[in-house]
Amino acid sequence: MTTDLRPSRNGPPPPPPAKARPRPARTWRTRLARLDVKGAPYAFISPFYIVFLIFGAFPLVYTLWVSLHDWELASGTRKFIGLDNYDYLLTDADFWHATVNTLGIFAVSTIPQLLIALLVANALNRRMRLPTMFRIGMVAPLVTSTAAVAIVFTQMFDTNWGMINWVIGLVGIDPIHWSSSRGWSWIAIAMMVDWRWTGYNALIYLAAMQAIPKDLYEAAAIDGASRIRQFWQITVPMLRPTIIFTVIISTIGGLQLFTEPVLFSVGTPNKMDGGPMHQFQTITMYMYDNAFGHDRYGYGATVAWALFVMIIVFSLINFLAVRRTGGTK
Repeated sequence: MTTDLRPSRNGPPPPPPAKARPRPARTWRTRLARLDVKGAPYAFISPFYIVFLIFGAFPLVYTLWVSLHDWELASGTRKFIGLDNYDYLLTDADFWHATVNTLGIFAVSTIPQLLIALLVANALNRRMRLPTMFRIGMVAPLVTSTAAVAIVFTQMFDTNWGMINWVIGLVGIDPIHWSSSRGWSWIAIAMMVDWRWTGYNALIYLAAMQAIPKDLYEAAAIDGASRIRQFWQITVPMLRPTIIFTVIISTIGGLQLFTEPVLFSVGTPNKMDGGPMHQFQTITMYMYDNAFGHDRYGYGATVAWALFVMIIVFSLINFLAVRRTGGTK
């Protein structure tokens, strides 16, 4: 015996579908509330993008346009030459000399700066007396004028009368010609940069360290982990996003280094030369010297665009290197 589950054709007809309820008419209050929900986020963020378009995107595009010209400010020359400035840039030995100087000063200053900042932040994160005073002291270099810092450091690194040479002379080391040697001038400028920005990075690391749960350190201490192992196994991995941020910011600032080497050029007729042999001339100094010193505004714009591309490339390389070091993909 089988049972037929199909509906009987002779059964009652299915009920008619319910009529859709008419939508209430939209009042101006409803429309205003809808506009507020959908449009308010865009209205709040629009000032930043408007300012960026005016002061960021437009100068960038305009500089690219200028770089395609033989552009001189004094004579008023405006001649379109296409990519000729970029062709000349690739074979310009002075540009590559300045590039090596910039990367050398960047490497000498940034790597020790971030490592010292990390260690200082770890020390300030421990229990100590008068912690607020020491943390405020880390900000002191930031409120000091860069010109004053450069003048003081220039006096300290003077070959004949500087304090640095006097100190190393006490241990029998001959005086160092800081401003005339390429490598030593990099170190002198790097010390100016480190003195100014190490405290800034240390405070950023300290703020991130205080957000790490204390339970992790207590559990590690119970398992017998030393403070050094806690630092490398807990603190550094938890700070990885902050370290990436500081590396990118330091890369941008390091490749745009300008004020310190200019003020270090004491006794040089043209301070944009970076010494008589261009031993510490950076890319920004070379760009300024071409644009305003030799009235090659178009070629200066080309150097500016090369620096822009270089900053993007090195920021990406440092970002990937830090992520790989942490073992993440």
